[in-house]
Amino acid sequence: MLSQLLPPRIYRVTIRCMATCLLYRQTPARVPRFYRVELAMNLFSEVSVLREWGVSGRNGQSVINNFSNLREASVAADRYRNRALKRGYARA
Repeated sequence: MLSQLLPPRIYRVTIRCMATCLLYRQTPARVPRFYRVELAMNLFSEVSVLREWGVSGRNGQSVINNFSNLREASVAADRYRNRALKRGYARA
């Protein structure tokens, strides 16, 4: 029904995901936690770094940082990933 009302180019939006790194931290005494870092192009030709973290099975928190080029975004994503690895997270 909606496709008959609007031209396809107005409501079809695609965002390409370039890289995702998913980390988990699970210790016997604590609740399992997750940390996710993702690089993606946004609609304004910028590169976005999406970070999500929280307790597994619950809604977590998220932050999106925008960068003008891929190099800056990948350096920031590596920095976030390395910080999580130092805090005890391991790759999934």
